[in-house]
Amino acid sequence: MKSLFYYISTVCIIFLLNSCSKKQTSNQELTVFRYNESANIQTLDPAFSRNQAIIWPCNQLFNSLVLLDNELNVKPDLAKSWQISEDGKTYQFVLRNDVYFHKHINFGKDSTRLVVAQDFEYSFKRLINEELASPGAWIFQYVDDFKAVNDSVLEIHLQKPFPAFLGLLSMKYASVVPKEIIEDTNIEFRTNPIGTGPFQFKIWEENIKLVLRKNPLYFEKDENGIQLPYLDAVAISFLPDKQSAFLQFIQGNLDFINGLDPSYKDDLLNSKGELQTKYDNQITLLTGPYLNSEYLGFRMDGTDEVVKDKRIRQALNIGFDRHKLLVYLRNGMGSSKVKGIIPEGLAGYNDANLITYDIEKAKQLVTDYIKDKKTKPKVMLTTNSTYVDISEYLQREWQKIGIDVQVDVSPPSTLRQSMATGKVPFFRGSWIADYPDAENYLSLFSSTNFAPNGPNYTHFKNDDFDKLYKESFTQTDIEKRKLIYEKMDKIIQDEVPVIVLFYDKVIRFTHKNISGFSTHPMNLLTLKEVKKKNSN
Repeated sequence: MKSLFYYISTVCIIFLLNSCSKKQTSNQELTVFRYNESANIQTLDPAFSRNQAIIWPCNQLFNSLVLLDNELNVKPDLAKSWQISEDGKTYQFVLRNDVYFHKHINFGKDSTRLVVAQDFEYSFKRLINEELASPGAWIFQYVDDFKAVNDSVLEIHLQKPFPAFLGLLSMKYASVVPKEIIEDTNIEFRTNPIGTGPFQFKIWEENIKLVLRKNPLYFEKDENGIQLPYLDAVAISFLPDKQSAFLQFIQGNLDFINGLDPSYKDDLLNSKGELQTKYDNQITLLTGPYLNSEYLGFRMDGTDEVVKDKRIRQALNIGFDRHKLLVYLRNGMGSSKVKGIIPEGLAGYNDANLITYDIEKAKQLVTDYIKDKKTKPKVMLTTNSTYVDISEYLQREWQKIGIDVQVDVSPPSTLRQSMATGKVPFFRGSWIADYPDAENYLSLFSSTNFAPNGPNYTHFKNDDFDKLYKESFTQTDIEKRKLIYEKMDKIIQDEVPVIVLFYDKVIRFTHKNISGFSTHPMNLLTLKEVKKKNSN
C-alpha cells in the first residue's frame, strides 16, 4: 500500500509541476530531486529552523549574508564583501545588487523587488522580537545594535568581540525575509514562505509531500555562466519508517538517503564501511567529516550518587572498545580517536592523549568503588530506540568490568525533556555544531548555560573551566584561542561529565544519475549545483 500511495503521490506532483510550467516543452522531462524526511517539518519559517528537518528545505528557500562552504570557510552569500574593525566589534557588510525575492503579488506591479540592507535590518529585528519567540534569537546575544547605513550597506555592532560571529550569521536563522509578506495577516508565513533562494515554494501537504520549484530569478551562475539551480524541482516525502524509505530509494523512487539506520545498514555497507558490491553499478557512497559528537551524559548535580562518583564515570569511559563498537554497530562509520567533546576538524582538537580501552584499569576503579561504598554500582542509561543496539552493546561490555547498567528506552521528545529537567541521571545525547567553532561544543559545560535555559544538560560546573571559557571570548588570536580550547577540552576529558562515544561521519547514498552532490561537515543539504540525468 505504501508503494502504491507513493507512486500516486509522485505522479500527482509531476502532473502539477508540468501543468504549471508554461515554458516546459513537450519532449523535455522535468528533473525532480526526491528525498524523504522521516521527521515532521513543523514550519518553513527560517526563524524557527531549529533542526535538520527544517534547515534542509530552508537552505533551498532562503539566503543569509554569508555561508559556509564544504571546508567550513566563510564565503559571501548575499553580502559580496565585509570588513571587521580592529577591535573585533564592528562588522560592515556590502550587499549584492542583483538579488530579488521570490515572486508574490504583495510586491506590486513587478511581483518582486530587490533585496536591500533594510530587509536584513527588518529580518534581524523580527528574529530577536520576544513576541516571535524564535529559538534562534540567541545568535544575537552578543550584538549591541545593527542598522542599514543605506540600501547596500549593513552594520552590526557587538557588545564584545566574538570570533565565531560570522559563523553564526551563516545559520538559517539569519536569513532575509520580506516585510510585505511577513506583515500580511492573511498569509501564514510558516506554510507560505517567500525568500531569495535557488528554489521557491510550490505546495505543501503536511506529512505527505512538500514541493519546491526552481527560482527563475536566482542570482547565482556557474563558471560557464549558466544560471543555477540546474534542477527543476525538489520533492520531499514524509515516510516515518526509515526501512520503507530505504526500499523506496532502492526502487528508484528517491534520489538519496542520508545516514545509517540499523534496519538497512548491513544491506548497504560491509563491516569496513564499503558499499556492498551488489550496488556498485547503482549507488554512489559519499562520506566525510561530520561535526557531531555522540555522547552519554551524566547529571552532575542530581540525586544519583553512583554517577556522581568520578571513579565510575572514568571506568565507564575506558571500559569499552570504541573501535569495535564502530566496526560492528556502525559499519566503521565514525572516528574512535576520541579525546574530549571537540570533534576532529575543529581548532582545539588534537590526537594526543586519546582515550583508550583499558579493561584492567576500569575493573580496578570499580573494585576501589566497591571497597569504599560496600555495594556494587548500578546505573540506569536512558536512550531512544535508534540507539538501543549501541546501548545494549555497552551494557554487555560494562558488565565485564563489574557495573550493572540497565537500559531504559524513551521517545526522543520525552528523553529531551527529561534531560532538560534533570529527571535522568545517565542519558544518550549528541551535539551537532551550530557554527564551526569549538566554543559551540564547550558551551555545553559552561555554568552559565544550565538546562533548561541552556545546553548544559549535565549541569557540569568547574571554576577553572568557566574562567577559560570567559577568556576565550576576548582572545582574537586564532592560535592563542586554540590553546585555550585545548585546556578546556582536557578538563572535560579528566572530569568526565560525558562519555564521548565517537565522532560521527556524514554518510550519503545517491543513485548514479545524480552528480554535483557532496557532503558537508555540518550535514547541510545544498542542491543548487546538483544535476540529475533522467532515465530514458
